[in-house]
Amino acid sequence: MNYIAYYRVSTQKQGQSGLGLNSQKTIVKNYLKEIEPLHELTDVESGTRKGNNREALLEAIKLSKRYNATLVIAKLDRLARNVKFITTLMESGIEFVACDMPTANKFTIHIFAALAEQEAEMISQRTKLALGELKRQGVKLGKPENLNCEAIAKGLIKRQENALNDENNRKATLLIKSMKNEGKSFYEITRELNKAGFKTRRGNSFYVTQVINLYERHLQNQIQ
Repeated sequence: MNYIAYYRVSTQKQGQSGLGLNSQKTIVKNYLKEIEPLHELTDVESGTRKGNNREALLEAIKLSKRYNATLVIAKLDRLARNVKFITTLMESGIEFVACDMPTANKFTIHIFAALAEQEAEMISQRTKLALGELKRQGVKLGKPENLNCEAIAKGLIKRQENALNDENNRKATLLIKSMKNEGKSFYEITRELNKAGFKTRRGNSFYVTQVINLYERHLQNQIQ
């Protein structure tokens, strides 16, 4: 099987220094084992940018079509934080795989993309609210002596989200909710989660009791 490798780093500095890029290449190399990709392409830009104009990725898609190759990426969040962007890639008709979730199907990839986009929007909204509250209290933002206030607000928001919204649990809960609505049993759901490569907060496979707990927690959050 032929592969085209695609990498993305978030800033120009990372692209020049190789920070993050080498680790992505290592992940892809470990996944492909003895297979060498036909081509390797890298985009350098912001992860929160909404546009789809990524020259290296467009070229990677073109090469994948030309050589009937699979596009391989290290991690799904390296690809985009944009559902529309993921959809565009999927509609291109090429096969692609994320090394961190090789068994994921198109449905689970849509979930991951939606979560990434939602998380970026939540952080942005909560940051605006926190900074608005500081401004209401009379803190003049943007002044050098007050820059630490903005940093503290953003840091506090991020820590709260990490504590309340564990990424693995959130991803699993979305799929649990969907499959439960389809009438599947907790045993079936647990099997599907593990088959798709979902992991618990501690990086382990799911047990039925854990799936039940996540679903019940979801129901409690709806009531509150």
